[in-house]
Amino acid sequence: MQCEFCGGETKKRNVKRQHWFQRQLYIVENVEAEVCTECGERYFHAKTLDAVDALLLKQHAVKEKLCVEVVEFTKAAA
Repeated sequence: MQCEFCGGETKKRNVKRQHWFQRQLYIVENVEAEVCTECGERYFHAKTLDAVDALLLKQHAVKEKLCVEVVEFTKAAA
């Protein structure tokens, strides 16, 4: 596959994906993606993303919990 952004070639890799599901953020490990060898852009097949949703819909093992802060960016802060 060719990268839409830089034209580089992609290779299949397993990556971490930040995935929102039912208003909750998950980090899912070992998700198959096509990753550009030049710029790092990641592409996920629809079937893969559907499988991630199905996993999160079922009871799943939680490897680790993280605390994440949400900060709003405003121009005044820049």
